[in-house]
Amino acid sequence: MGAIQTLMVWENLEINRYVLKNSATNEIVIKHLSKEQEADERNFRDHATEAQLEVEENMVLLEWLADNYKRFGCSLEIVTDGSQEGSQFCKGFGGIGGILQYKLDLRLFDEDDQGVYEDSD
Repeated sequence: MGAIQTLMVWENLEINRYVLKNSATNEIVIKHLSKEQEADERNFRDHATEAQLEVEENMVLLEWLADNYKRFGCSLEIVTDGSQEGSQFCKGFGGIGGILQYKLDLRLFDEDDQGVYEDSD
């Protein structure tokens, strides 16, 4: 949406970005999963058909953001938890946050999509 002016990410963020493919439908799904979520096999299945999703790509989200943030028209700031402010950011926002360029109506986002984020790949 181009709403973020500055993307802030904790240097030790432990989230991986998965590009998953449903072999039956050829649908591509992008998921961002924590270590705990990766252990749950349900995150690698199609919820409607229970078909196993094929992992097309898997990489650390921070690395993917470092390679791709410019495509979204924002700047990237890496945050350490070594200061009181950095530690508060990591605990309060889970290690990822942003400064918006303009007001965003959060009602546009459906609660059913939590944990599944798509980008413009």
